[in-house]
Amino acid sequence: MSDKTSEKTSTHFGYEQVPIAEKVNKVADVFHSVADKYDVMNDLMSMGVHRLWKRYTIEKSGAKKGDTILDLAGGTGDLAAKFARIVGQEGKVVLSDINGSMLENGRTRLTDLGIAGNIDYVQANAECLPFPSNHFNLITIAFGLRNVTDKEKALRSIFETLKPGGKLMVLEFSKPVVPGLNILYDQYSFKLLPFIGKVVANDADSYRYLAESIRMHPDQDTLKGMMETAGFERTTYHNMTGGIVALHIGYKL
Repeated sequence: MSDKTSEKTSTHFGYEQVPIAEKVNKVADVFHSVADKYDVMNDLMSMGVHRLWKRYTIEKSGAKKGDTILDLAGGTGDLAAKFARIVGQEGKVVLSDINGSMLENGRTRLTDLGIAGNIDYVQANAECLPFPSNHFNLITIAFGLRNVTDKEKALRSIFETLKPGGKLMVLEFSKPVVPGLNILYDQYSFKLLPFIGKVVANDADSYRYLAESIRMHPDQDTLKGMMETAGFERTTYHNMTGGIVALHIGYKL
């Protein structure tokens, strides 16, 4: 089989090569497994720093009252909850996730917080979004793009559903840029992280996959180029925590 044919029929699931058609189900199994412990594990894995990364994203979003916002791969709704309060009842937030378990946890959490009336919940695949063209002022995807099988297709779908002048924000693990940090990061990711997953969530394998998926994700400049190819302009990124995480921003002009 030629390399070209292989590229069309297989993709990476962490470090493993799997048929393209199987990746969605494999990723779904991971997040079904970790859904109930997702928030606890986020705090443990990042030592709480994920809250600062998300706070910075909110601050840079420019979201305002009356906006229509899509939070893709929104999980348990950290960003969606903040946006719902910002846009008010004049606006609308859609919390979307491909995984039903994650989406249901998000719905329960936001309902318990008293957030209702200006938020919808939609189970959807980022590669083929079920929304009208030119619909959203802002789309965010936090720690979800690396799990998408066809990232280029997802970026095109996101671009199509943004209004002219709309903004995409991709908050995602990236490549450390501080000398020596990658060595410490590898030790943490492949030794400590699966151990924490085993102890807290009784699932070392899922957290080993998550570490591998981070390593397989495009670096900062590659993702910036992918966004530009999809049509985004004024594309920039900001490294956080030494490049362990980066916030990419692009506009539909």
